This record gives sequence, structure tokens and C-alpha cells, in this order.
Amino acid sequence: MSTTPAHDDALAPRLQRLEDKESLRALMIHGWRALDRKDWRTWIECWAKDAVLEFGPWEHLHGREAILAKVVEAEAPYTTMQHHILNMDFEVRGDRATGIGYMWFVAVTGPETTTSPYAMGGPYAWEYTRHTDGWRLTRQRLGVWWSTGEDTLHAFTTAD
Repeated sequence: MSTTPAHDDALAPRLQRLEDKESLRALMIHGWRALDRKDWRTWIECWAKDAVLEFGPWEHLHGREAILAKVVEAEAPYTTMQHHILNMDFEVRGDRATGIGYMWFVAVTGPETTTSPYAMGGPYAWEYTRHTDGWRLTRQRLGVWWSTGEDTLHAFTTAD
């Protein structure tokens, strides 16, 4: 099968979009698996230095170090966590991209609480920028649509 110049011209941009989408998916999985292991540095390297995190129970966090400090404070006390990112979809436009997905977070505070973990879920909305060393997350909006169990540490809810 021979290719025509017009076919070759259309193939390169399509291939680049597919590679970019796979890079974004891999970035999120790599980062959030690191978060489950409490490998905070690997996780925060997925973010741009001037990134913004918007999460309902918290104020808007600006900058990589502020995001890292708040997430470590909230999640470090949990002995075991799972951050599931579901139904990811990305749109790439040159060196910028957006994405959406769903969060399903499950955590336990210790071996005695494994039968009643704290869990929550909701929508993600992401923005990304391509840097010289790859894609970085520049903004994340995370909403909570549901939760179950008790947030005994009040990491994601306010204490009464």
C-alpha cells in the first residue's frame, strides 16, 4: 500500500495527538500511583511550578509547594490509600491540553478500620502545559459528589 503526500501530512498530527493523550494518561497514572505510595516528590513533579489546585473543602492552593504541603497534611495520616482515576478523556491543542475524569478515593486510618474505610468521589477537570521535559498539570479542579464512611481525621471535611 502506497501513501500519498496528503495522507502523510494528515498522519503526523494525528499520531502526535495520540502520543500526547497517552503521555497525559501516563502522567496521571504515574503521579497518582506515587501518591498512593506517599512518594510525595514524584507526585508533585507532575505539577507545574505555578499550578493551581481547586478543591471544595480547601481554599484554592497556588504553587507546587503549597499544593504539596496541604496534600501531605491531609493524606499522610492515612495508612493506606487508593486514588482511582476513572474515565479520563483529554483534548490536546498544541502545547496546551485539558482533561476530565472521575475520582474514587478510598483510605483507611489503620488495620482496625479496613472494614469501614473513608471514601469519596467526584469529577476532575484538568489543564496542562507542555514543558521541555514533558507535560505538567497546571490546574486541577476536584469536586466531591459523594462520600461514605467517616472522615475521622477531618482531612477532607471541616470538623463540627
